[in-house]
Amino acid sequence: MVINELFAGFGNIFTPLNLLIFAGALVLGMLSGAIPGMNGTMTVVLLIPLTYVMDATTGIMMLAVIYAGAVYAGSISAILFRVPGAPEAIMTTLDGYPMNQKGKLREAISTAVFCSAFGGIVGTVFLILFSPMLSEWAYRISSAEFFAVILLGLALVTTIGSGNVTKASMMMAGGLFIGVIGLDPMTARPRFTFGSQTLMSGINFIPVILGVFALSEVLKQLRQEGQMIGGDGGGEIDMENASSGGIFPPVDYIKRFSRILGLNSVLGTFIGVLPGAGATTGALFGYTFGQRIVPEKIRKQFGTGVPEGVAAPETANNAACSGAFVPLLTLGIPGSATTAVILAAFILHGIRPGPGMIQAQGELVYTIFAALLLANVGILLANKLIVRSFVKIRHIPEPLLLSLIVMFSAIGAYATRNIVFDLWVMLVSGVLGYYLEQYNYPIAPLIIGLVLGPLAEPSLRRALIKSQGDFAVFLTRPISAVLVVLSVLAFFIPLLQDTGAGQRIVDKLFGVEEANS
Repeated sequence: MVINELFAGFGNIFTPLNLLIFAGALVLGMLSGAIPGMNGTMTVVLLIPLTYVMDATTGIMMLAVIYAGAVYAGSISAILFRVPGAPEAIMTTLDGYPMNQKGKLREAISTAVFCSAFGGIVGTVFLILFSPMLSEWAYRISSAEFFAVILLGLALVTTIGSGNVTKASMMMAGGLFIGVIGLDPMTARPRFTFGSQTLMSGINFIPVILGVFALSEVLKQLRQEGQMIGGDGGGEIDMENASSGGIFPPVDYIKRFSRILGLNSVLGTFIGVLPGAGATTGALFGYTFGQRIVPEKIRKQFGTGVPEGVAAPETANNAACSGAFVPLLTLGIPGSATTAVILAAFILHGIRPGPGMIQAQGELVYTIFAALLLANVGILLANKLIVRSFVKIRHIPEPLLLSLIVMFSAIGAYATRNIVFDLWVMLVSGVLGYYLEQYNYPIAPLIIGLVLGPLAEPSLRRALIKSQGDFAVFLTRPISAVLVVLSVLAFFIPLLQDTGAGQRIVDKLFGVEEANS
């Protein structure tokens, strides 16, 4: 039954008009993901009016493909210029850009392409086979469990502390504080706004990301005169070796990343299933979790430019992209910001996602499934052309290139909410990020706190309201209790690493000991 429906979905795509729209959507999604600030969500919003003149199946298929392409392509500019093209690529910058600086551009991009496609395909397979089961699981997740999941993600931040748990925790706390500025999500009372109407809407994380990653890198390059941005010491690049375009990856990729591919694909899918989490949260979890499950020798090199540091977030965020369609299609609840926009497209076409949609709108649903599978294969095929175009940007004179990066970052920061205040946020974040890195304060924990904090607070508050202020609710529910215990272990294990006791626990759990020897 499922196979027949899926083949019917492929049949819908392989009509001349739909195939042309599919190809255009994939290229557009990849371009929008690769351009800083012009993410998939914004592109989907802009193209919703275009779906008016299309059949519902064609229009929504187009939006889904754009989303899948944009989630991957954010890694292109992240690796080339340390500028996340989309929020989902935040963690890819941590190792992708250092790999580029080491002259390993081809390996970084090949790793991102293969792992993105693998994670996306696995996530889509889960979506096809287990949508009803996953939707029931998501429906049963209470506020206590959701908060415990986010708490685990915050606890894992100690992994990326540059060897200093204190600095990582301080930065995470800073991100959590920035996240609470604005209106209280439960009472709508202003917090830390100091009477400013602008701060009522809070501080958006997109300008912060563009500031601490893009603008701070520009400032660093200006300080280091004569050094070409993007690494490689300004030398020539072998264009044939700088990009990957084959469907079949090197066999050693599958062997080297087997643990990350297996675990992070599943992890990313389940993160995507959680309403509101999305691919960005999947990338944050994927990176921190991935660092826990690799051999010790590689673990210590995370953040300095290792392929595993690219593979972990890219596998998870693309799996989460597919997983985000589960609550959208089966519960009518968006799993991410982009699927929330796609939900609007459904409603505009007179379709209300929810229980029974797979039976009532099977043709539409399985066309989306088929499109997501083809999009991830298409990422491998179209990647070479897209990456070649962006690699050529490196031949632009450095002053002009730095100016373009600042310009695109400013456009991206402003376009998010169309207020000048966000430009100031980007500027301040960039200067702050530049000086924090000079004193070896990791930037990633700040972003993790800023992204996950606003997700955690409403769940914490709702759980406590339901339990009448009794914190025991997090320990009396089995799933949340297990996650809280894991969070405590995840936070304190790094403190025990000097003795080796903490990491031995993790190594035994995930079978890493053999790889260490």
